[in-house]
Amino acid sequence: MSPGTAFLLPGQGAQHERMAAGLYPAEPVFAAAMDEVLELFAEPCLRHDWLTAVPRTPIDDVARAQPLLFAVDYALARLVLSWGVRPGALLGHSLGELVGAVLAGVFRLPDAVRLVRDRVRRARDAPAGGMLAVAAAPERVHPFLIGDVVVGAYNAPRQVVLAGPQPALGEVAAALRAAGLRCHPVPSRTPFHSPALAAANAGAEEMVAGLPVAPPRVPLYSGYTGEPLGTAATDPAYWAGHPVEPVRFWPALDRLLGDGARVVVETGPGQTLAQIARRHPAVRAGRARVVSLLPARPAGAEADRRAVAAARTALGQRSAIT
Repeated sequence: MSPGTAFLLPGQGAQHERMAAGLYPAEPVFAAAMDEVLELFAEPCLRHDWLTAVPRTPIDDVARAQPLLFAVDYALARLVLSWGVRPGALLGHSLGELVGAVLAGVFRLPDAVRLVRDRVRRARDAPAGGMLAVAAAPERVHPFLIGDVVVGAYNAPRQVVLAGPQPALGEVAAALRAAGLRCHPVPSRTPFHSPALAAANAGAEEMVAGLPVAPPRVPLYSGYTGEPLGTAATDPAYWAGHPVEPVRFWPALDRLLGDGARVVVETGPGQTLAQIARRHPAVRAGRARVVSLLPARPAGAEADRRAVAAARTALGQRSAIT
């Protein structure tokens, strides 16, 4: 069966100050979902830092970025669902896949929040590091890798993200630029998807094993294997390994569109995944189209509301959305 409409759920790197905050007073479904998630995290500073122009914790700090990204992805997905759009598939990037797992019924929302909190706690114990987006194929960057710096994400044929500890990551960045390759830091102070997190992540499988899980009720495409998860979604080792394992978003997107997805909707801040999807041959050939809920860059509350209204109109123009 064709996936029809699919949700794309972004992860670390998509966050920015006051992301989707313009929707909070204007979209009751979105606001209720945000309230639900923020209450589960039980950290009052999260709401303050999300809505204020003067946050106490920097947005790229894992303790702020991960919970707020999870909340915004989830609340935007709930908003689209309230329009009567029913996804035939879900594909998340890193943290976004955990939101997809909630929407698919693998985890209950409170349990997924527990898992995010555990990941944040472990990430705080990881070595200082970061992530670096490079406009190159994986084989082009491999000769420059040193130490624990690895390809942490394969996002597109000529777009990878490197991850690793400092100062090695900085040395790799300097070498890449000297060789004429374009690269820029991803907003993250944590070297996600690299061996640098392995020690801090030890014991995560036991934590996940204590959470109730179920097979996905909606096809959940893995951003790690590139395939639909099926019953593998109930394996604690799979979810526990996310912070250390490399993301393979492009193979998963390729499989999703190859299976017949006609519309992909980015339910998250920015347009990181939408921009990647627009480069796919299926989209460029007109066999699929991409809808974004929010502007590509932060542009204020009115821009948030206009973007959501435009997305709703675009989705409503379809005679049948499955």
